[in-house]
Amino acid sequence: MPWFEQALSSNFILQKMLSPIGFRTQFFIGLVTLLILSAARADYLLGPNDLIDITVYGNEDLATETRISDSGKITFPLLGEIEVGGLSVGEAETRIGTLLSGLGYVRDPQVNIRVQEYRSHEVAVLGFVNKPGRYALDTASTVTQLIALAGGVTPQGDDRTIVTRTRDGRTYREELNLKELLEDGKTSEDIVAEHGDVIFVPRAPVFYIHGEVQHPGAYRLERNMSVAQAISLGGGVTPRGSLRSITIKRKSADERLTTLDADLDELIEKDDVIYVGERWF
Repeated sequence: MPWFEQALSSNFILQKMLSPIGFRTQFFIGLVTLLILSAARADYLLGPNDLIDITVYGNEDLATETRISDSGKITFPLLGEIEVGGLSVGEAETRIGTLLSGLGYVRDPQVNIRVQEYRSHEVAVLGFVNKPGRYALDTASTVTQLIALAGGVTPQGDDRTIVTRTRDGRTYREELNLKELLEDGKTSEDIVAEHGDVIFVPRAPVFYIHGEVQHPGAYRLERNMSVAQAISLGGGVTPRGSLRSITIKRKSADERLTTLDADLDELIEKDDVIYVGERWF
C-alpha cells in the first residue's frame, strides 16, 4: 500500500507521532503530510517501471492498467503508443485527454491516472533512523516526511540531517536541522527530495563526564549546553565533589588534547571530557 494511503490510517499517524523524534515533531510531520496529499499526487513525475491505472469517465472499455516502459511509453486503446515518462500525473492525464478528443474518439474526456506501483523514483534514508532503507517518492515528498516514513530518528540520532544529491554529474550536500525546522517554525526550509537523493541522519554529538558525579558516562550534547547543565545530566556532584575543581579535556583544531580549567557557565563542545574533582576539605 502506498504510504499516503497508510497516512490516512489513525494507527499509522499515532505510530509516527510516538516515534523517538517526539510527539510534537511527528505531529507536525503528520499534519503537513496530510495537507499536501491531494496537490502532491498530480505533481508526481511518471517514469520507467511505474504501474499505472488509467480510466476515462463513462468509457469503461478504455480502462487500462499498464507499466511504463524503459523508454517512458505506454500502449493505450485507440491511441497506441504514448510517451508519458517525465510528465506529471496531471500532465499525462491532459495529454491522453487531448489525444482522445482531438482524434474524435471521446468528447470532453475526463481522464484519471492512479499510480499503483511507484518504481521509478527512490531515495535512500540511512543512518540513525528506526527503519533505514530505500523509499519510493510516490508524491512530492520532503525530507521530514521521508524520515517519518523511516520510523523517525533514534534516540542516538542528531537533529542535523545531511542530504547528498548528484545533479549534472556533480555531487553536493545540503544540511537540514530538524529541530529548528519543526519546533522553531522554519518549515519553509524543508527540502523536497528528488530521485537518487541520500538522506543521512548522523549520530548526535556527545560529551563525557566522570569523577565526582552521581552518574558518570557519555551524554548527548545539546546546543549551547553549559558545564552546569552537563553536571545536572550526570546527576549532580557527589558529597565529595567540588564545583570549584572542574576541568575539561578538549581536542584542538590540530587534534592536540588540551586541559582547561572550567567554570559552571563554560559552554561545552563535542567530545569534551569533563572531570569533577574532590573537595580539599
